[in-house]
Amino acid sequence: MGVGTFFLLSLPPARSPSQSNHPPVRLRDRHVATKRASQRLRSLADPKGAFGPSPNSRETFPPLSKMAAAEVEAALLLLRRVASLEEPLEELRALRAAVQALPPGALREQGPGYPLAGLFVLLARGESEQISLCVSILERFLQVMDPLDVIQNFGEELQKGLFHPDDSVKILTISQVGRVVEDPVAIREILNTPELLRQIIYCIAAEKIAVAKEAIKSLSRIAQSPEGLEVLLAGNFLIDLKNVMVKSDIIRYRVYELVVNISSTSVDSLNYCVNSGLIAEMIGELTGNDVLVRATCIEMMTSLAHTQHGRQYLAQQGIIDKISNIIIGADSDPFSSFYLPGFVKFFGNLAIVDSPQQICEQYPAFIEKVFNMAEVQDPTLFGVAVDTVGILGSNVEGKLVLQKTGSRFHRVLNRIGHQIKNAPTEMRIRCLEAVSSLLYLQPEQQTEDLLRMTESWFSSLSNQPLELFKSISTQPFPDLHCGALGVFTAIANQPWAQQEMLASPGFVEYIVDRSVEPDKASKEAKYELVKALVNSKTAPDILGNQHYLRLKAYMREGPYYIKAVSTTAVEGAE
Repeated sequence: MGVGTFFLLSLPPARSPSQSNHPPVRLRDRHVATKRASQRLRSLADPKGAFGPSPNSRETFPPLSKMAAAEVEAALLLLRRVASLEEPLEELRALRAAVQALPPGALREQGPGYPLAGLFVLLARGESEQISLCVSILERFLQVMDPLDVIQNFGEELQKGLFHPDDSVKILTISQVGRVVEDPVAIREILNTPELLRQIIYCIAAEKIAVAKEAIKSLSRIAQSPEGLEVLLAGNFLIDLKNVMVKSDIIRYRVYELVVNISSTSVDSLNYCVNSGLIAEMIGELTGNDVLVRATCIEMMTSLAHTQHGRQYLAQQGIIDKISNIIIGADSDPFSSFYLPGFVKFFGNLAIVDSPQQICEQYPAFIEKVFNMAEVQDPTLFGVAVDTVGILGSNVEGKLVLQKTGSRFHRVLNRIGHQIKNAPTEMRIRCLEAVSSLLYLQPEQQTEDLLRMTESWFSSLSNQPLELFKSISTQPFPDLHCGALGVFTAIANQPWAQQEMLASPGFVEYIVDRSVEPDKASKEAKYELVKALVNSKTAPDILGNQHYLRLKAYMREGPYYIKAVSTTAVEGAE
């Protein structure tokens, strides 16, 4: 067994016998594994025996905290000599296993003067495995250091890391900068290192998306402070951002993503972004001729509209009206299917964070387009329509907006019911989720009018909707099975639904039958259904005392209960 394996086995997570088929690891076993690993690390860190003889295995084992301190000491000794080794891979493997096994607190106690310079040297001249090992070890040590110590002691090394050909080194460097700038004192060190900031900006254009995303994340954090906001968007770095944008459409939208992230922080942040001219450029692309660019642009607008000050800005600038007009004109555009789903999603999100009634009344083209999309054969458009209807109907105000459309919405429900029965699995799941959202009412919302409404909606889905969902809930496909149980759970606290469940032969027996739930997700979904019925005030009277007591027993036993089966051993039996 290699040294890396020893360290990975040194302190396994404690498990109860019910969580594992293996016997529990005893404390002494963990001491043995840890001690062996410690001895191996000592032998690599101290080949000449400066630590003295290894402790005899028959000795009393010291507390784990003392062993951790000894391992940290050995790790630091190895850190000091590893850069001088011509073939350091074995030592690096042992070191990585050691520091990953040690608790962060044990490393932190020995800081901040970690001898990490050798690792940065090895980064510059190593092959892929050596680089990967160094990155893992550095990440572990840097994470436990004070942010100010990181930038003051290793600022130059971090800056060099941004020019490293290996992307993992760039990601390590940028993530550490993102951590440093969250410290109100340490951020000044970053802001006073313009070349470091400039190179992070140019990492937005990195070929590897993980590097670009880390750069966007770190720059967004920098802009959360007033000083960082000023430096990024009101100085020379704005020129760098614009230089990066011209490289390609993809890179330009990465910069827009950064701008939207910054704008969402506060009104002041939005004003800086507006004054930079970048918001205006992004909005201008909504009406461009490139339909793919338009589709990407509306995603940025949707993100911006998640905040109140973002929505207010878009409304004041007439952008929401412009988006509505594009939806109206989409019928005459043969390429509208490329961007129309995003435009409908924009209004769907707007309705939820604002007011469904206000949005649908102010922009009637939105709800009309949703219904049109629900009636077409295009699965992409239909899927967006179903998702949007589900979002709109997730609260009472939205439900009433849909109800006001009368028979038009009932036709949409009938189409959704048809798709639940006949569409591919993914679409059926989306429809089931939308139906659950539409039909759910909290107990305090259950007026006579709203209960009649949900009952009529349920009836519009199919000739026999309860049997439809029951048949789906018995299918051996977990996602569909749980989706159908989710519909039952949504209506379980409504009297009309309880009456239908009671009238359906064998339905209550199916609910309390644990043998039909093969996996964890299904057991939990069934348990939520049982809990909804038990917690309903009307269930005891409607379902009857016998059924209700069985449901209460099910809930009391929990989702994973297995009934014990007693057996008798007979001598001589095979």
